[in-house]
Amino acid sequence: MVLLHVLFEHAAGYALFAVKEVEEVGLLIPQVEETLLNVGKFNNIVKLAAFSPFKSAQSALENVNAISEGVLHEDLKLLLETHMPAKKKKALLGVADAKIGAAIQEELKIPCQTGGAVVEILRGIRLHFHSLVKGLTAQSASKAQLGLGHSYSRAKVKFNVNRVDNMIIQSISLLDQLDKDINTFSMRVREWYGYHFPELIKIVSDNYTYCRMAKFIGNRKELSEEKLEEMEEIVMDSAKAQAVLDASRSSMGMDISPIDLINIESFSSRVISLSEYRKELQEYLRSKMSQVAPSLSALIGEVVGARLISHAGSLTNLAKYPASTVQILGAEKALFRALKTRGNTPKYGLIFHSTFIGRAAMKNKGRISRYLANKCTIASRIDCFSEIPTSVFGDKLREQVEERLAFYETGEVPRKNLDVMKEAQQEATEVVSEVKRKLEKKEKKRKKREKRQLEALAAEEAEEPSQKKTKENGEEDEEPKKKKKKRHSEAEVSENGMEEETSSKKKKKNTEPEEAPQKPKKKKKSKVETES
Repeated sequence: MVLLHVLFEHAAGYALFAVKEVEEVGLLIPQVEETLLNVGKFNNIVKLAAFSPFKSAQSALENVNAISEGVLHEDLKLLLETHMPAKKKKALLGVADAKIGAAIQEELKIPCQTGGAVVEILRGIRLHFHSLVKGLTAQSASKAQLGLGHSYSRAKVKFNVNRVDNMIIQSISLLDQLDKDINTFSMRVREWYGYHFPELIKIVSDNYTYCRMAKFIGNRKELSEEKLEEMEEIVMDSAKAQAVLDASRSSMGMDISPIDLINIESFSSRVISLSEYRKELQEYLRSKMSQVAPSLSALIGEVVGARLISHAGSLTNLAKYPASTVQILGAEKALFRALKTRGNTPKYGLIFHSTFIGRAAMKNKGRISRYLANKCTIASRIDCFSEIPTSVFGDKLREQVEERLAFYETGEVPRKNLDVMKEAQQEATEVVSEVKRKLEKKEKKRKKREKRQLEALAAEEAEEPSQKKTKENGEEDEEPKKKKKKRHSEAEVSENGMEEETSSKKKKKNTEPEEAPQKPKKKKKSKVETES
C-alpha cells in the first residue's frame, strides 16, 4: 500500500501531512469536495506529521525564493529526510509545484505527485491550516502571509535604477505607436489640405515638412516672394521653395474658408508637436540603451536592440535565449506556419532590420543572420551579467561581423575570436578601472560633503545651549541691574523727598520770621491810625 504525504508551504513554515486511506476517485466527486469545507470531516482525511516553522523573516524569504525558482532549500531537505517514511515503505509525496517536485525527486529519490487528489487535499489544508497546526491562529497566519508577501515583492522589485529595462520596453512600444499615429495623421493633413493646394503633395514628400509647410502657407493666394526665404528654411532647398511658389500661382485647388483653414493649421501644429516629441523620445531611448545594454546597442543599434529586449520581455530573458531563438525572434508566426505546412523555416526575425543583413548578398543572408544572432546573444549576456557594462565588447563584436561580411564577399580571412576577445578584455578592464576610479572620487566627495554637513550641524547644536546659557546669564544680570536701578530710583526719590521736605521746612522757617515783623507793623499802623 502506498503511503501518501502532502507537503504544504506556508508563510509560517513547512508542513508535512499524512493522508489516511482515501479514494482518489471519490475525492473528485462534487459532494465529497464539499465535505472538505468542514474541519471535522477534513481531520478524518489528513493528519499533521511534522511542522517546521521558519526561524526569521529572512529565512522565510530565502525559502520562498528557492521554491519559486524550483530549488530544494536545506530547511525543506532536512524536514523531508527526517519525517518521510523509510525507503522500504512505499511513500509518495504530493506537492503543489511540479518544479519543486522534480528537484525533490532528483535529490532525495522520493516519488512526487502533483495532480489529481493532491490538489483537492492542498485546497482543504490551505483553508483549515490554522486549525490543523496547534498554536497558530488565523490572525497570525494572515500576518505572516502579508509580511512575507511584502518582503518577497520588495526583493523581486529591488534593482538598479540606472539599469531598468522596463523603461526601454515602454519607450520602444510608444515609439512604434507614435510612428503609426504620425503617419495616419500626416495622411489626414495631406488629404485635408490637398483640396486647397493639391500640387504641394508631389513637391514635398516628407510628412513632417509637409505639415510645417501647410501651417506656414495657409491660404495659397496670400503666398508671395517675400515668404520665399522662410520657405527655404523649412524645405531646406531653394528649388523646392521656388516650385511651391510657382505652383501656388497656377494651382487647381478649390478656395477654402478661414474657419476650415484654422482647423487645418491647428491639426498640422498637433502633428508637428507629435513629430518633435518622437525625436525627443528617440534620444531618450538612445541614452537609456547606452546605460542598460551598451554592447547590444553598439552591435545592432539602439532601436533593433530595444525591440529584441521588448519582445523577449526583459534583458535577462534575452540573455537566457540561445542564438537560434534570437535569430528568429519576431518571426514566430512564419516559423509555426512553416512547421505546420512543412515548408522552409524563416532565416531571420527582428534582426533583419539591422544593416548587416541588408548589405549581405541574397545567398549569404541566412549565414550572416545566424552569425549576427550568435554575437547578439553574447552581447546581451555581457550587458546583463557584468557589474559595470561598457560598449567595448559591442564595438569588437561589430568589427567581427563586418569582417565576416567582408569574408563572404571577398574571401578575406577574419581574425580569430580568441584574439579579438583578448583585446576586448584588456580594453574593458581599463575602461572599468577608469569608471571605478571616477565613482570612488564621487563617493569620497559625497562623504566629505556629508561629514561637513554633520560637523556644521554638531557645531550649531553645541552653540544653541551656550547661547541659551548666555541668554539666561544675561537675564539674571539684568534682574539685579533692574533691582539696583529700582533701589537707586527709590533712594533718589527718598532723598528728593527729604530734600523737598527740608527745603519746604526751611522755606516755612524763612517765611515765618518775615511774616512776624509784618504783623506788628500792621498793628503799629493800626495803632497809629487809632491814635490819629
